[in-house]
Amino acid sequence: MLHTRASGVLMPVSSLPGRFGCGTFGEDARRFVRAVKEMGFSYWQVLPLNPPDPHGSPYASASAFAVSTLYIDPDTLAREGLVSPADVEAAAFSGSPYTADYAFSKAAHETLLRRAFANAPQALLERVRAFCGEHRWCTDYARFCALHRAFGGRPWYEWPAPFADYARAADAMDDALKRETRFYEFGQYLACTQWYALKLYANEQGVKVLGDMPFYVSADSADVWANRALFELDARTYLRRRVSGVPPDYFSADGQLWGNPLYDWAAMEKDNYRWWCDRLKEARTLYDTIRIDHFRAFASYWAVDAAADSAREGVWEKGPGMRLFDTLYAAFGELPIVAEDLGTYGEDVTRLLEDTGFPGMRVIQFGFSPDADSTHLPHNYPQNCVAYVGTHDNTTLLAWLWEASERDRRFALDYCGFSGGNWGEGGFQSPACRRVIETVWRSGAKLAVIAFQDLCGFGSDARMNVPGRAQGNWLFRTTQETIDQIDKAYYQKINRLFKRG
Repeated sequence: MLHTRASGVLMPVSSLPGRFGCGTFGEDARRFVRAVKEMGFSYWQVLPLNPPDPHGSPYASASAFAVSTLYIDPDTLAREGLVSPADVEAAAFSGSPYTADYAFSKAAHETLLRRAFANAPQALLERVRAFCGEHRWCTDYARFCALHRAFGGRPWYEWPAPFADYARAADAMDDALKRETRFYEFGQYLACTQWYALKLYANEQGVKVLGDMPFYVSADSADVWANRALFELDARTYLRRRVSGVPPDYFSADGQLWGNPLYDWAAMEKDNYRWWCDRLKEARTLYDTIRIDHFRAFASYWAVDAAADSAREGVWEKGPGMRLFDTLYAAFGELPIVAEDLGTYGEDVTRLLEDTGFPGMRVIQFGFSPDADSTHLPHNYPQNCVAYVGTHDNTTLLAWLWEASERDRRFALDYCGFSGGNWGEGGFQSPACRRVIETVWRSGAKLAVIAFQDLCGFGSDARMNVPGRAQGNWLFRTTQETIDQIDKAYYQKINRLFKRG
């Protein structure tokens, strides 16, 4: 729930400055937190911290619980005596500081973490075991990773018996696989404890963390392998019967065929939604507030036959609705959740939002049509919502101005009170971008969020993600020099002026 008027910055950890191929939980992250505080923001929004897929997407992870080991800070490992300074230098990236290189970072971190595991004292290994005892998902994920590696990266449903059967796999693992499991447990302990320390630092600076929880999980994941009965899978082949997606929408004329396995909500209800309770419990340790992606699927979701060629061929099915959230409220009390309620809408989604009391989202870019009084125009924002200049799925604000039709752009500029002829001017003091930002900031929404790229007035080359495109996303990174060039006094001013402390 949102109790005070505030503002925040959306900055993925992968996009942070640093010298290791992608951002980490180290000192560069702390410098960013200090910059957030200096500008008068009180939230740092991140994308999911889960291990990304080979293309860098954190929404297609091998675990809904694990934290990516790509974000482990090598310098911290050296200070703790687990690796040498030479080991750290070997993990440094010599390529562009403006583009994430997940393949390099994965290989470098694996070498570094295996060295750290070999050097780990017994006391540290005992803390790892205690951590796994408190976080039961950790060993499941570690076993999954060990077996995934042993079987050449093949998906779990192609593993030989008995390993594809979660209930039998542990007993069949030899000593080498058990040691490999301990290595992956070690990596999770380091990743989680480094993040806990960074989040504590942010909180001490007066900055809360707004996290991100993907709705679906990947077919080839520890979650599905360890909980087959909770998903729509063929009982014999383990293959998906139906898959996830969305019908045609703002981003795609053919809809989006995501391919995730669908939840068996009847089976989950019989289990009193244990998996979701466990998932929310872990998310509450990682974040102060949790944005749940594709929230509308809790009301109704798009189900597509696994053999279909496009998402156009799906049907709507009913989700669990308030039955799930009544269970979560009973388990946790107040739920610090933000509902990503964008996309295809319906009365069931509206009703679920009202019943849960969760704030929804508004994105000003979606409102700039002169033909409609859109709910995404700031004069229509309720207090109980999070207002965005743009999300990670949108192009940057400057790029939108350049790419919009003359009619839509004129409406946007008039709406935001910009009358100059230099609307296309970008950069840290972009005048047209500032008018749009201020329009969002003066809205009644309790929380207003701006993506880092829009703090800087960047163009389309800084876009984070194009929905429906498999490759070329999640690559944006920045440098400390860029952060230092932001007009911090301007953001201090508008946060103070519009009472977003």
